[in-house]
Amino acid sequence: MTNFGDGVAMAAAPLLIASLTRDAFLISLGALISWAPPLAFSLYAGVLSDRLDRRRIVVVANVVRLAILTGLVAMIATGTVTVAGALIALALIGITEVFADNTTSTLTPMLVANDDLVVANARLQTGFLTLNQLAGPPLGALLFTAGAAWPFAGQLLLVAAGLIMISRVALPPHGRENGTGGAGLWHDLREGVGWTIRHAAVRTLALTILIFNITFGAAWSVLVLYSLERLDLGPIGFGLLTTISAIGGLIGTSLYGAITRRLSLGVIMRVGLILETLTHLGLALTTSPWVASVIFLLFGAHAFIWGTTSVTVRQRAVPAELQGRVGSVNTICVFGGLVAGSLIGGALAAHYGVTAPFWFAFAGSAVFVVALWRQLMHITHDEPEAALRV
Repeated sequence: MTNFGDGVAMAAAPLLIASLTRDAFLISLGALISWAPPLAFSLYAGVLSDRLDRRRIVVVANVVRLAILTGLVAMIATGTVTVAGALIALALIGITEVFADNTTSTLTPMLVANDDLVVANARLQTGFLTLNQLAGPPLGALLFTAGAAWPFAGQLLLVAAGLIMISRVALPPHGRENGTGGAGLWHDLREGVGWTIRHAAVRTLALTILIFNITFGAAWSVLVLYSLERLDLGPIGFGLLTTISAIGGLIGTSLYGAITRRLSLGVIMRVGLILETLTHLGLALTTSPWVASVIFLLFGAHAFIWGTTSVTVRQRAVPAELQGRVGSVNTICVFGGLVAGSLIGGALAAHYGVTAPFWFAFAGSAVFVVALWRQLMHITHDEPEAALRV
């Protein structure tokens, strides 16, 4: 339910900023603000999720998020919202999501047997794609055309529903709920970072997502402007791009078992990174919404396969008491790349046009594919065969 609400806001938030300004830098700043909180707070959120009651963290984070959403809806409904006010509200919502999402990611291995993690993560990804990316964005865009406050009011109701549900989940202990064992914050942070650096497979995944999210973030930070100006789509068309990507993800769901039975993770990730590189090239070249839709479909399949594989490898490899911290290191790499990329993308679009970030993403991704080509095989070398196959 909370991911459904996030999907509604995924289209509505950039549309809100674009309705208040057409400045490319400010629009890319909206993307940066949604990506910066995980970069700033993920490590601390990871420590808390390994120290405290995980369900309580999720509940408190969502209560705070409800309060902020209420204020944002009130500002929009009364016509007092400004670019600065909208950006601040979105940033605060993003901070609460860091604590909720980081902790939620540790719950699956607490509730599911190790051998079933691939199936569990595939099903969770299917739910995420269906609600967050397939149903949410077009609904958010549609609601936005009816009134800017409606999608955020819808998100508020969905977060409230998720809050009620998570409050009733019974979790087994993860070992540190009643104390920190005398260790300090910095000790816990060093332990999580050190473990990630020492484990070759998890380290390679973190390094790869950091590098490729720089290029991805540069292009996607101006996606709303690209869809409006380059593809000549309206608000609903912008929302449908994410929906098409989610359909690709669902196709990836149906093919995931067959692919992982036949190919090693190293091969899967190499092919995926080539596909991502060509995605940026195709979007830089085309002005056709139909061609762009096919590209988004293929990219969605790649993103699902990559994401499910990455999460499963990490959850199987990481001990339960380190799940939050190692997951937060991965999150730092995810959003660190996105933040750096959004700054680059905004500057390029402002000076050289809306396709410039996509050309940068293509060139940068091509260089990184070559640089990481051999490193990706660490994944297959470090994981046991049972962890590599579905």
